[in-house]
Amino acid sequence: MVQKSRGERKQGVKLRFFESRDGFELRFGSHLVLRHVSDCPAVVIARGAPSIEMYRGNYRIDDSPEGIIRCADWRADGADMLLLDAGEPTVRLGIEGRALRVEALRSGYDRITTRFFAEPGEAVWGGGEQMSYLMLAGRRFPMWTSEPGVGRDKSTELTRIMDAEGMAGGDYWNSNYPQPTFLTSRWIAVHLDDFGYSVLDFSDPATHRVDYWGTQARFEFFAADGPAELVGRLSTRFGRQPALPDWAIGGAIVGLKSGASSFERLERFLDAGAVVGGLWCEDWAGVRETSFGRRLFWDWVRGARSEQRYPDLRTRIAALEERGIRFLAYVNPYLAVDGTLFEQAKADGHFCLRQDSDEVYLVDFGEFYCGVLDFTRAATRDWFAEHILGREMLDNGIAGWMADFGEYLPTDVRLADGSDPMEAHNRWPVLWAEVNARAVASRGKTGEALFFMRAGFSGVQAHCPLLWAGDQSVDFTRHDGIGTVLTGALSAGLVGNAYSHSDCGGYTSLHGNVRTEELMQRWCELAAFAPVMRSHEGNRPDDNLQYDSTAELLACFARWSRVHAHLAPYVRHLCDEAQETGLPAQRPLFLHYPDDPTLFTVQDQYLYGADLLVAPVVEQGIERRSVVLPGKGPWRHCWTGEEFAPGVHQIPAPIGMPPVFFRPDSGFAPLFGRLAEIWKQ
Repeated sequence: MVQKSRGERKQGVKLRFFESRDGFELRFGSHLVLRHVSDCPAVVIARGAPSIEMYRGNYRIDDSPEGIIRCADWRADGADMLLLDAGEPTVRLGIEGRALRVEALRSGYDRITTRFFAEPGEAVWGGGEQMSYLMLAGRRFPMWTSEPGVGRDKSTELTRIMDAEGMAGGDYWNSNYPQPTFLTSRWIAVHLDDFGYSVLDFSDPATHRVDYWGTQARFEFFAADGPAELVGRLSTRFGRQPALPDWAIGGAIVGLKSGASSFERLERFLDAGAVVGGLWCEDWAGVRETSFGRRLFWDWVRGARSEQRYPDLRTRIAALEERGIRFLAYVNPYLAVDGTLFEQAKADGHFCLRQDSDEVYLVDFGEFYCGVLDFTRAATRDWFAEHILGREMLDNGIAGWMADFGEYLPTDVRLADGSDPMEAHNRWPVLWAEVNARAVASRGKTGEALFFMRAGFSGVQAHCPLLWAGDQSVDFTRHDGIGTVLTGALSAGLVGNAYSHSDCGGYTSLHGNVRTEELMQRWCELAAFAPVMRSHEGNRPDDNLQYDSTAELLACFARWSRVHAHLAPYVRHLCDEAQETGLPAQRPLFLHYPDDPTLFTVQDQYLYGADLLVAPVVEQGIERRSVVLPGKGPWRHCWTGEEFAPGVHQIPAPIGMPPVFFRPDSGFAPLFGRLAEIWKQ
C-alpha cells in the first residue's frame, strides 16, 4: 500500500511511495526524490519524431515529440507499484529495490520525461566527463557519446568555421564520455540505467529533469552522509580500475611519431635529465597524410608499412625495457579499406553491415574509409582481443596503448545481435573497453600493461584503467583549451573514474591555431600533477612546437617530469586509496570540504588526494591567480615554504611556479617538502 502518513520519515535506504494531499511522493530513506501533483505531473510521455545526422563522429540530433500526455490521475497497484492514468493506464511506476522503473503503457509512446525533486539552490554535478562545466545546474546536457568538437563555443570564429566544415564545432555539452548519472548537494545520486539517448536537464531550478528515448527507463538511487562516501558508492556500482603500474607513475611518457628517429629523439629527453617511463609511438603501424594533418594508417599489424617505419621494432622494444622504459602504441576499433586486415575481417563477418544489404557499412573518417567492427558479436570481440591486441601488440612487447575512438557507431547500421543501433551507440565504448581489458587479462598483465581511452559511458569504469581528456585545441580557450582538462578529470572522477590525464601540449591545431611556448610550459606544470604525464605531438606536428624543438622547452619538460616522478610514492598511495574507497586521484575541493557551498563551483583548481592542492595557470598571460585554500589550519607553498591561512589569496604564478600547496601535517609532508629541491634542479 502507498503510505498515508508523511510523518513516517524513517531513516534508511528503501524507496517508498507516500500519498500526499494532492498527489504522491517517492522517498529514498529520508530523501524526497520525486513529487507528483496534478498540475505538475512527475512523468510525461510522448511519441518521438527524431531527426539524426552524423558526419565523422559529429551528430545533430533533434526531436519533435507528438501526442504529449501529462498524466494527472494515479492509483496504487500494490505496495510498490503505481499507475498513472489519462483515461486509461498510461504509465507504470514500479519500485525494484533501490531502483524505480518508469514504463510507458501506451502503444507507440517512446519518449519519457521524468521530473525529480530539486531543492532551491541545490548543486548538481556528474554527467560523465564534462569538459566545460563541473556544476551542471542551470543547463541541459544530452547524453550521447560523440566527438566533442573543435572550439566548442558558438561565439568563436574557430567553432563557426568547424561547424561549417562538417558540424564539427561542438558545444559545451558535447563529450566523448557522457554518463546519465548526477549527484546533488543533498548527497544523493540518480543514475539512469539505460544506454539510449537521454538528456539531463537542470535548466529549471525546481526540478531535475531526465528525458529518455525509450519505452521504459530504470533509475537507480544512492545516498550517503557526504560526497566522499557517495562517490565511493558510485565507484562500487560501476567498477574500480586496477592500480596504475609503477612505470606509468614513476616517469613521463614521451609521445613521438617520427618513425625510427623517435628512438634517437628520446635520447635527447634523457640527456636533458627527463625521467622517462615510456616511449609512445602512435605511428607504429604506419601513417597517412590528410588535409587534417598526419593521421595513422588504421591497419593494426606488423607488415611492410610498419616495418618500413619502425624496422626491427621488437628488438628495440626489448632494449628499451632493459633500461626501464616501456613502449606504447595506438589502436582503434576500425579497419581501413586499403589495409591488409580489411578483407580478412570482411570474410569472417567482423564488420557492421548496411541495413539494406549484406555490404560492409563504411564510415568516412576524413579522406579515407573504414569498416566498423561489430562488437555485439562475441567472435569479433574474441578475434580483436586475441589476434590484434594479443598477438600483434602484447606478444611483441607493447606495454600500453591509446585505445582511441569508440564514439562513431552510426545509428543506421545492422548489428549481429539484432540490437537497435540507437541503443548500441552509447554501449559501444563500453564494449570497446571490455575488448581491451580482456586482451590484457589474457596475458596476465592486468595492472602492468596500460591502455587509455577517451570514449566512455556507464560501465566503462569496470574495464578502462585510465582516461585521457581527448583532443583539446592547442590554446587557452575557455571551452576547448588547456583548462578543460581539469573539468574533465574532476567530473569523471565523481562517477567512478579514479585516473585521468591529457595530451601534454594539446592536440588539435587547425586554421592557424598553433602551440605557443607559454602553452607548452603551462601544460607541463599541469601534467606533472596528474597520475600519468604523457606528451603528444598533435595532429600537425610539423607546424607546431614540440618539447624537443628548443633547449628551453626540453628543459621545461625534463624539470616537470622529475617533479612527477618524485611524487610517485604519493600517487601509489592514491592508487591504494582508490582501490579501497573509490576516491579519484584528482578531486573537487568540496569532496573533502562539503560544508562550504562556495567550493561547489570551483573547477580551475583541485585537490590531488587530500594533502596536495594544485591551482594550475590555465589562462594566457597570467602571472598571478586567485587560489582558494579550504578547511582549517595552514597550507604550505611547495616552492617557497611560506604558509597561508585558509581563505582566498592572490598568489604569484609566473611561468615555472604554478601555485601548489600541501598540508604541513600530512604524512607525506617530507616528500612534498623536497619538491622545491627537485624543482630547482
